[in-house]
Amino acid sequence: QVQLVESGGGSVQAGGSLRLSCAASGSTSSSAYMGWFRQDRQDLGEVREYVAHIDFLFNGTYYADAVKGRFTISRDNAENTVYLQMNSLKPEDTAMYYCAAASTLVDWARNNVYWGQGTQVTVSS
Repeated sequence: QVQLVESGGGSVQAGGSLRLSCAASGSTSSSAYMGWFRQDRQDLGEVREYVAHIDFLFNGTYYADAVKGRFTISRDNAENTVYLQMNSLKPEDTAMYYCAAASTLVDWARNNVYWGQGTQVTVSS
């Protein structure tokens, strides 16, 4: 079991920056892969959009095309915490951002992940 607690969301104007944090507690083996998804509407059935993830073993980082070059994911292994630095924010980045964790790449690929409670990011034009 893994518990994920996000922080760092807020409101910012377009072009601004925010940094999200996600602290994982519990089984560290269950958080070998950590990352972020976002959902701009809370409607039932709305799919969460993949944003980025990081591989704790090899420190590989991966991004969705929509955020590549603007967002940077990083981690602190000692604190079991992952960060998402978001620069050059756009109104279309407005969403609830969810931290996710998985123990294997297969689980990650299948969205068989642990979820945090989410943190809201709002970007105004």
